[in-house]
Amino acid sequence: MAPALACRRRMAVGFPGYAFVANQDGRSVAAVDLSTFSVTKEISIDGNPTAILSHWRRPAVYVLTPESGVVHEIDPVTMAVRRKARVGPPASSMRLAPDGNSLWVLSHENRTLTQVGVDAFQAGARIRLPGVPGDFDLTPERAAISFPADGAFAVARLGSARVERIFFAGPQVRTIRFHDNGRQIWCGNRGDRTVTKFDTGKSRVVAHLPVAVEPENFCFKADGGELYVTGAGMDAVVVIQPFQTEVYETRPVGRSPGAMALSSSPAYLFVANAGAGDVAVMDIVTGKVFAVVTVGAEPRHIAITPDDQYAMTLNSRSGDMAVIRIAAISNKSRSRTAPIPLFTMIPVGAKPVSAAIRQV
Repeated sequence: MAPALACRRRMAVGFPGYAFVANQDGRSVAAVDLSTFSVTKEISIDGNPTAILSHWRRPAVYVLTPESGVVHEIDPVTMAVRRKARVGPPASSMRLAPDGNSLWVLSHENRTLTQVGVDAFQAGARIRLPGVPGDFDLTPERAAISFPADGAFAVARLGSARVERIFFAGPQVRTIRFHDNGRQIWCGNRGDRTVTKFDTGKSRVVAHLPVAVEPENFCFKADGGELYVTGAGMDAVVVIQPFQTEVYETRPVGRSPGAMALSSSPAYLFVANAGAGDVAVMDIVTGKVFAVVTVGAEPRHIAITPDDQYAMTLNSRSGDMAVIRIAAISNKSRSRTAPIPLFTMIPVGAKPVSAAIRQV
């Protein structure tokens, strides 16, 4: 097996960039060189990092430590923490504004959505929220925030930093995403296993679609034509057609499916099966699962390189990153679902939970 693996490595071309991996229990960020598939540096973080993202325009990687409520800015050249911005503990999630000028950080207990400008790198505007938030998403002008205990979500105006209106979705609504350039909002209601479609132009709920899972993980196709949903309750992916407002199909994919990621060319959906320690690969043109890749203990996050050459899975329990060469999947026979060997496995740290890929 080792000689064969080495041969595949020589034939493949690495990606010119890095994967920055947040190790929650390791209090660190591992910088993985994707041209050599090795850890270049382990960057110490003051706290337990969870969310991590790379700025698309600036030389910066941002890391959130929820318990301390601090956003850390990493210089991707020196591989060191450059600045810190405190938004107040505890924080829960972080997103980059579409214009790239600010980060927004959600706090459950403080019931706030706080802006952090990337220039001055300090807390700015705060949107006071009417309940305990669960999740949020952004457009250039607005934020959508879910409130699980209230079965509702709010639409807030970023410019004026205020909540505009509150709407009811369903019990235990949590996952929330804008769609169709902000014209729609989609919500996952775990309490009654429904997915809500909301029309932002008409300010009304269009439909509550029953699904076979507790909708937790959303993944939209690049053209917006399909929404893939996973969650507890059934070992399957639910496929929704947003523009037709209908559940198209429910397809079994493995044991305890969770995180998902899409490659563009070829058009594959990668689904992490935490219970089985593998990744199922679905051809989204045919809708068939045609390959399974064993990756490690409890895969919880998947990232695809921008060139669609590699899919990388973070295994939270085994502390490593499994690298799948997508060409190896494309070249296999479609006559049956068969195991696919890994390209390589890289130890990255204790409980890796998220990753940001940055091209150099």
